[in-house]
Amino acid sequence: MSIRRQYILVLVTFAIAVSAVGGLLAWREASRALEAELDTRASWVAGAAAETGLQASLLTGLEPGFEDLQAWTLTQSRLRRLQRYVSEAYIVAADNTSLVSSFSADSVPIGTPLRFLDQFAPELAEARRVGNATTRGFRGSDGRLYKWGFTQLEQSDLVLAVLMQADYLSPLSQLRWNLLLGSGVAALLAAALAALLAAGIIEPVERLSRVALRIQRGHMDEPVATERGVELGRLSRAMERMRQGVQQRDEQLRLMLAQVAHEIRNPLGGLELFASAAGETDDAEERRRIIGRIRSEVSALNTIIDDFLTFARPLGTTHGTQDLREALRDAADLVIAEVGKNGGELVLEMPATPLPAQVDADHAKRATLNLLRNAAHVAEHVVLRAWVEHGEVIVSVSDDGPGVPEALKERIFEPFVTDKAQGAGLGLAIVRKVAEAHGGRVELTRTGETDGGRGSEFRIYFPSLDEPPPALAAE
Repeated sequence: MSIRRQYILVLVTFAIAVSAVGGLLAWREASRALEAELDTRASWVAGAAAETGLQASLLTGLEPGFEDLQAWTLTQSRLRRLQRYVSEAYIVAADNTSLVSSFSADSVPIGTPLRFLDQFAPELAEARRVGNATTRGFRGSDGRLYKWGFTQLEQSDLVLAVLMQADYLSPLSQLRWNLLLGSGVAALLAAALAALLAAGIIEPVERLSRVALRIQRGHMDEPVATERGVELGRLSRAMERMRQGVQQRDEQLRLMLAQVAHEIRNPLGGLELFASAAGETDDAEERRRIIGRIRSEVSALNTIIDDFLTFARPLGTTHGTQDLREALRDAADLVIAEVGKNGGELVLEMPATPLPAQVDADHAKRATLNLLRNAAHVAEHVVLRAWVEHGEVIVSVSDDGPGVPEALKERIFEPFVTDKAQGAGLGLAIVRKVAEAHGGRVELTRTGETDGGRGSEFRIYFPSLDEPPPALAAE
């Protein structure tokens, strides 16, 4: 089931449940209150009629055929006057026969069995016991609702029975239908509201889904429109950043493929020339020289491939706590010879205490080595320093070279950006990738072109610990 249908179903079910339960409780309470009120009024009517001069002592001796006696005619006249308030009235004897009724003597003579009262024997017995009682509502032959009210006459077995209309149930029935109708209307309104709310949620989600499919198919030029609402707006903005990131990585991939082809083609061309020359010469010394050049080109080719693989593959980092001094010394040892060939020097300034950083030592070594080699290619004096400050291990590589051109300062850490005639321009991009993979960062803090020709300085910031682990502190 779709989210839209689930949303509508939940709201409609909730609306029906609330309106139906609330309506049922209201109907039951109204029915109970009206029932109690009518019972009270039926008792009042029967009681009032019993107090209008009806005397049990005058009626106890009546037998069939005594309808002409004054006691019977007077009582019958009084019962007939009650018909302005009730439908029927009877004086009921102990055997549930009629002594006097509101009807004529011909219709209901003395001793007529009142069989219709047999079903209310418990209420009659209650009236003779406690003085009055009322029956439950019932539907008469005319289809209308009625109730009987019973009142004992002068502590005797005679009971005045009056039949009252119970029309209060008709409004209750109408109320019940109104409540059912209200539940139906509430369900329709809930469905309409749910559809409206669902449209405000589902339609943007469907649009974002189509955008995701468009990006998946490679159509990334059209930006993702920002949706209304806090959550959907945040999602659409995140998808736009994703689109830009995918587009940027796609562009980098194209550049990398082009750069790979370019960087590999040059060494391969040299290898082909040197191999041809080695095959044509008979001079052993010349052949050795050419083979040395071939090895040099193969080494350069391996370096290029290694740089591309490092940049392209995800870093499998191990975020343990390491003492960076050994990794930094290893990186410096690999570059000292390169600096020395140009008559320069590499100065290593390392603290006597451990440098506890949460990094992978091999990756930290690779990033430092890239910085040192860049400096060694352009400067005579290179300084590698490291220290702990504000919860970070800071690795600094500075030199006295020409510095970074101002035009490249803002883009120096982007891949394939370089001012060298050779190289893929991935060295500093790899340094940034290593730093960010460990939750750190890299910065160009000094550039010779803007700082009076004092060379450049790069700093890598790795997360550290306020206190080194005991194993490192003991070293």
